[in-house]
Amino acid sequence: MADKKITAEHIEAFKQIVGATHVIIDAESLEFYSHDETETLHFVPEVVVKPGSTEEVSALFKICNRDLIPVTPRGGGTGLSGGALAHLGGVVLSTERLNRILDIDERNLQVTTEPGVITEVLQNAVKEKGLFYPPDPSSRGTCFIGGNIAENSGGPKAVKYGVVKDYVLNLEAVLPTGEIIWTGANVLKNATGYNLTQLLVGSEGTLALVTKIVLKLIPLPKYDLLMLAPFASLEKASEAVSAIFRAGFNPSALELVEIDALKIVSQMVDSYVVPVNDDIAAHLVVEVDGNNLDVLMQEMEQIALLLEQYEAGELFFADDAQQKEELWKLRRRTAEAVKSSGYTIEEDTVVPRAELPKLIKGVKELGRKYDFHAVCYGHAGDGNLHVRIKKEGNKNSLNDPEMNAILRELFKLVKSLGGTISGEHGIGLIQKTYMDIVFEQRQLQVMRDIKKAFDPNNILNAGKIFDAEASI
Repeated sequence: MADKKITAEHIEAFKQIVGATHVIIDAESLEFYSHDETETLHFVPEVVVKPGSTEEVSALFKICNRDLIPVTPRGGGTGLSGGALAHLGGVVLSTERLNRILDIDERNLQVTTEPGVITEVLQNAVKEKGLFYPPDPSSRGTCFIGGNIAENSGGPKAVKYGVVKDYVLNLEAVLPTGEIIWTGANVLKNATGYNLTQLLVGSEGTLALVTKIVLKLIPLPKYDLLMLAPFASLEKASEAVSAIFRAGFNPSALELVEIDALKIVSQMVDSYVVPVNDDIAAHLVVEVDGNNLDVLMQEMEQIALLLEQYEAGELFFADDAQQKEELWKLRRRTAEAVKSSGYTIEEDTVVPRAELPKLIKGVKELGRKYDFHAVCYGHAGDGNLHVRIKKEGNKNSLNDPEMNAILRELFKLVKSLGGTISGEHGIGLIQKTYMDIVFEQRQLQVMRDIKKAFDPNNILNAGKIFDAEASI
């Protein structure tokens, strides 16, 4: 296992590769890189290095691989599973200088980008060309596209347009041993050998560091309509989700926000555009988009009629772009708001959408059984429910026996409903202890063998997804 401490000679070698100003060793600066958005975890790296090119990444990896120095890749620091935390010390390799959009190919509807580009910046750049990159995590204003690749991120629009893996055509990547490879080709179809591109997508920075990304784009829809539907019953709201799809509708977003979460975020952003009275248990946020406004209006009217069958209250239609933006701001800042209110433990469960009512009911029953409070929100349209937990005396789940027992019971419920333990946040550091719930040992061993093939000395994000000692 990679475990050697960093010496003064290493620091000097890093400075020779990337420049002295891009090697961070002072305690105050290192503190910034000691945490992400995972619970309240805190691990200070020995050094942060900021390469500015693929070749610099390669040179750094060769030194770390030779001397068995742990390397933790880091993007925007918005992760929720501890993937960017240097829990073994060593080097944090920040991609923040790899921040250029290299080419927008309007003829082929593709964009080539470096990993340190902020997701929303990339979306806005292609939007100016009339193009659309749909994956939009709630942290899109701060997260990096490289981190989205590492976690196979989704977001609200995944329900119609898919997740990151559906848009990645080709990757330039540096292997932990320092070799530079391209994983595929800039084409829409590719049946040439093993699919290394999709293997790296969602691998959480454990197999290689991606330095260039080729993404598929689609034409930007001309119109979108947004509706907010209140429900007095959380169960009825979740039942309505599946009904919308069974009726033949294909919304571009379908989000569920429990009222307790909405109260917290409304106070945080000082917005009361959404009613938060005690007669409401949850809201559904329903969006449709396309190129024919009349068709969209008819579709939204039909969805509204359908929701009445599930006891929806008075519907609110966003009249203009400002109202839409305010509604989406409330949804996107929900995680931040509830975390600041003490709901520090977040789980990223996903089940077939028709099983959402059973999942939500099970979460509430567990809360009563183990004396914790939970708020639920998330991408109901694809069955991806975020569960935020607040339990007195338990700020973190990592290495907490009481929370581990609770979460094992939650994840067994998820598995029994045909789901799995992470939809878009990844396994990282905090979920690895539950992998045995959804995989048998043979499956886990195949994954470990893949890790070893890419990273024989186990230097790259060791101890994520699997225990560090189990990866070699």
